[in-house]
Amino acid sequence: MNVATILKAKGRAVATAAPQATLQEVSAQLAARKIGAIIVLGENDKVVGIISERDVIRAIAERGAKALEQQAQDVMTKNVISCSETSTIEDLMGTMTQGRFRHVPVVSNGALTGIISIGDVVKHHIAEVEMELGAMRGYLVAG
Repeated sequence: MNVATILKAKGRAVATAAPQATLQEVSAQLAARKIGAIIVLGENDKVVGIISERDVIRAIAERGAKALEQQAQDVMTKNVISCSETSTIEDLMGTMTQGRFRHVPVVSNGALTGIISIGDVVKHHIAEVEMELGAMRGYLVAG
């Protein structure tokens, strides 16, 4: 199973923010949408960063309430690891585990086309394993 299959099931909507958005604005969007990360888009809608709940907590721990006045570009993770729609679930599990992050933007031809969370990966991996198990059971019963 690949990323395109996951996006077809979950949709391609992605929460985004401008680099100049305040951490307060980003936090409000995270809370309102009940999501764990927001993609920061720069000129020509190119991915320039990502802000997760962890980034928000880290900024507040370091600077207190004043952190909420900072701009997204000052707090975001700038070295964003992305994937393509042809990436497999196995590829994503390895990337997320190795990088210790839970959200990966999907980029096709330089454009943001979706986002995959660890929850999406686990959900679809479980479905894939259950399907394989059902096929094996059917094979054993028929044999």
